[in-house]
Amino acid sequence: MTTADARRQLRATDVKRLNRGWRRRTEGRLGLLVESVTQPFNVGSIMRSAAAFGVEHLWLAGNTTPPTHPGAQKTGLGTERLVPWEPAVPVTEAARAAREAGFRIIALELTTDAVPLHEAALSGDVCLAVGGEDHGCSPALLEAADAVAYIPQVGRVGSLNVAVATAIALAETRRREWAG
Repeated sequence: MTTADARRQLRATDVKRLNRGWRRRTEGRLGLLVESVTQPFNVGSIMRSAAAFGVEHLWLAGNTTPPTHPGAQKTGLGTERLVPWEPAVPVTEAARAAREAGFRIIALELTTDAVPLHEAALSGDVCLAVGGEDHGCSPALLEAADAVAYIPQVGRVGSLNVAVATAIALAETRRREWAG
């Protein structure tokens, strides 16, 4: 039997079994605060990543497009039903709610005091926070954050799409927990 003969895509029941095994290895609570992300595609992508990585709660802030927007639903594939969320509020209220729920807030942004994501304190109950497509995290969100991290990049582009950056940060948070 060759490798090609033995290799096949997993069926839905196999995927459920695989994911159940990773869930058993997951103890840390993960939250997500999304501020002023307006493109429905980005909101749907963020929601789908949040569902995939077991985000416990999604706080929306500023003028973030709701996950029920038809464009967000098209990308999110119904995941707005899997992650609890409420309509957007001012960012200070969203940050307060995340903190009251027991989360430390780690913003993803390029600031003078930001640490590389792979060095950030991501253990325990963490709420990652991301800002809008054009301007990133607002000064109010940065002030509310306990720490700031950035995703190192070596290419000729200075930043990532907010949905991609969110997925990378969620994956890194879980990877660290699973590798620990």
